[in-house]
Amino acid sequence: MACKFVSRLSAACAFAGAAIFGAAAAAQEVNVYTTREPGLFAPIAQAFTARTGVKVNTIFVKDGLAERVAAEGAGSPADLLITVDIGALTELVDKGLTQPLATPAVEKVVPANLRAADGAWSALSLRARLVWASRSLPTDGMTYEDLADPKWKGKLCMRSGQHVYNTALLAAMIAHVGEAKAEEWARGLKANLARRPGGGDRDVARDILGGLCDVGLGNSYYVGLMRSGKGGADQKAWGDGVKVLLARFADGGVHVNASGVALARNAPHVSDARRLVEFLLSPEGQKIYAEQNFEYPVDPAATVDPTIAALGVLKPDRIQLLDIARHRKAASQIFDRVGFDR
Repeated sequence: MACKFVSRLSAACAFAGAAIFGAAAAAQEVNVYTTREPGLFAPIAQAFTARTGVKVNTIFVKDGLAERVAAEGAGSPADLLITVDIGALTELVDKGLTQPLATPAVEKVVPANLRAADGAWSALSLRARLVWASRSLPTDGMTYEDLADPKWKGKLCMRSGQHVYNTALLAAMIAHVGEAKAEEWARGLKANLARRPGGGDRDVARDILGGLCDVGLGNSYYVGLMRSGKGGADQKAWGDGVKVLLARFADGGVHVNASGVALARNAPHVSDARRLVEFLLSPEGQKIYAEQNFEYPVDPAATVDPTIAALGVLKPDRIQLLDIARHRKAASQIFDRVGFDR
């Protein structure tokens, strides 16, 4: 209907104009639901808006991301869902809350084992599970399997086996050697503990420096957080005081988990949401996104923060991240059976 200056049509024309304007405005924004701390995502959102003019609305969802999106139903304003850990990503897919990312950047940039074959999700950055050790120890070439060697009896520190970082590592071990051998490995870890599992990864570094244990496990980004001084002088001393090893599986590479993205099934701004994914996977976006939390870019060619680059060249394990998610329940059950946290 063409709008004319006729009084009886003025209200209808005004409504139609408002609707058209509103649709145009809505197309210039993206709503991101993320479990990452707001400060970690803000720089990438600001850079994207500066390049494109598209506003990014960031909604921090600390817990229950899948539950929230499911509860909002078809009216959910969520466009992109960004979370940490492959299990959280696959939960979104399993609950039918996603649609294909469908952007060429994903297949071009992201290695096949770090994204869904059907485009349902993609990794954006990586954190490696590394071995930390006393600087006085000869530990070159160490593997994850070596941690179960009896020579480390009473010398191993770890956080809870049921923490997602450790269940993911055990799930990856299952993918490599099967459940039976993975359980033997978990029993070996249990036998080597210097203290009851607990605390966080940074506590492992503290205890190694303090002489309570000689070896432990910690995520790579904690090395950056400690050595950068962001956590204070004490944490800097812990980070500087331990040797950090890019340990690997005996028949594979370094275990990694991911921060990743999925496109919400009912996304109202699909086109601009995909533009944001493309920016996240660009060289500029990869650098900004990964360096906020001292993570590795998912693009092997992207710039790595100097603190993390100093650890050595990361050679990620080639198993599918999806395999880690599939074996997570079995890994949790194994840690229970061996009484790891008791």
